[in-house]
Amino acid sequence: MTVLSNYRQFDGLHWETGTVRNYFDYRGVKTPHTGQPYSEALLMGVSGGAVMGYFVFAYKGYAPQVRILTRNTFDPFETMLQRLGVVQERQQTANPAKGVKNLLEALANGTPALVWVDMFGLPYAHQNRDEGIWHMYPVLVYGYDEAADRVYLADRARVGLTMTTGQLAELRGRVKSVKHRVLTMDLPDPEKLPSAVQAGIEDCIKLYTEKPPKGARHNFGLAAYQKWAEMLTSPKKKGSWAKEFPPGSALYAGLTSAFWDINIFGKEGQAERNLYADFLDEASRILERPALVSVARQFRTSATAWDDLSRALLPDWSRPLAETRELMLRQHRLFLDRGAASLDERQALGDQLNLIRKQMAADFPLNEAEVTRLHAGIAEQVLRIHDIEAAAVAALGDAMAQGS
Repeated sequence: MTVLSNYRQFDGLHWETGTVRNYFDYRGVKTPHTGQPYSEALLMGVSGGAVMGYFVFAYKGYAPQVRILTRNTFDPFETMLQRLGVVQERQQTANPAKGVKNLLEALANGTPALVWVDMFGLPYAHQNRDEGIWHMYPVLVYGYDEAADRVYLADRARVGLTMTTGQLAELRGRVKSVKHRVLTMDLPDPEKLPSAVQAGIEDCIKLYTEKPPKGARHNFGLAAYQKWAEMLTSPKKKGSWAKEFPPGSALYAGLTSAFWDINIFGKEGQAERNLYADFLDEASRILERPALVSVARQFRTSATAWDDLSRALLPDWSRPLAETRELMLRQHRLFLDRGAASLDERQALGDQLNLIRKQMAADFPLNEAEVTRLHAGIAEQVLRIHDIEAAAVAALGDAMAQGS
């Protein structure tokens, strides 16, 4: 048995920044500007910060999906660690037994270890397993007990989680590129923190205003808000919601997938705008730029607007849509607060959601005029966020230019 009995770090929410936040906290790392552990907000900002991305996916045999990106997704994990001067020790093998050996050696050295697992197979996460879909992401393992057939880990919930050794082996071996990977890290270099923060802010500005490193410009940044609003209000356009998400199960899938990305997937609501505002407050101290505090307030205003957008997606004036919103949020809160102990309750809520989903397919509750009202309400909020964040990003650029 190798279990770090003094492990208590469960505050991280996102599978990348939250996992690294928990790892650094366990290692006793403190920031030079606060004397406190590295916050997830700081790590998120260094990795590239807030962003907007709008995508629609429709695959045969699956409901169409809206994907809303709320933070930088262009290699943020490696970017974050490199900017902070973190040296990584990475081991990877196709041999499951060797993968266990590498993990046990890391734990025996007194540190937790990052391993990559398929999120759709996690026994505590209440995901629908599908052999055609996978998503590999890191979790932090702090204990491995072969005798008890138990693995202890931290993964987004604010409590510890467990799975069997066999479950871990299966989930680690799902995808060749990260198969049985084990990662441990040295500590960040505090002297690199100012340059890391500055580079993260520069990334954020570019992702809002310039062509992205990959993909179409209209799918990212300020242009993505305009694209989304246009797709909602121009039914004859290619890619419009009228064509991609007709009333029924398709529209319901579009609404719920967008809501999921904004409020639930690796976050706690508001498209992480309050988290980014927290980063800017820290950055104002690290870079000695007081103007960033004002920009932080603008992103907090945006956070409220994202809440309004969430209610526009699943509005109060439609009882089944409002009920969907509350059930999804209740599921998420239960997982964050109680982890696996809430699995039965989350499954019961999932049964209610499945019932609503079936009702949507059989007899969609909105008529044509109400669907038009729904589209218009979403578009109005999308453009409102565009205006708030356009001003915030311009102010961010001005704040960084001062004294440079």
